[in-house]
Amino acid sequence: MARKAFYSFHYKPDNWRASQVRNMGVVEGNKPAADNDWEAVKKGGDAAIQAWIDGQLHGRSVAVVLIGAETAGRKWINYEIAKAWNDGKGVLGIYVHNLKDSAGEQTTKGANPFEEFTLNESKKRLSSIVKAYDPPYSTSTNVYKHINDNLATWIEEAIAIRAAY
Repeated sequence: MARKAFYSFHYKPDNWRASQVRNMGVVEGNKPAADNDWEAVKKGGDAAIQAWIDGQLHGRSVAVVLIGAETAGRKWINYEIAKAWNDGKGVLGIYVHNLKDSAGEQTTKGANPFEEFTLNESKKRLSSIVKAYDPPYSTSTNVYKHINDNLATWIEEAIAIRAAY
């Protein structure tokens, strides 16, 4: 079955890293908002941003959170995680700090964004259920290859995990 992914990431510092993952072609991803489009959405306020995110998540099988140095705790990243989980979509994280950005720079590893969520009925942390993959390499090309080689498997696993809850 062809999977469609929604990619969640902190735009300013990680858009270059995110584009590398989205352009792998392993799964069909959400169309990125151009800077001008995103500015127009933001001008509409929180309701417009929420509606845009909801529209982007519609028809997707999985939300892939690309975890950079400052991803965890961001308002709209949190909304995307909660919305995807509550809508029954698979959810997973991939640390992207060792992928180079447009300036050829890597960054520091960020916190796990799933730590902030608990399941109501069990009080279990989402981070104990949802997997956040940290490629075991420090060289950008090796990190890229590792993600490319494993993304489809990780997505299927995330969908199976979500189906169990």
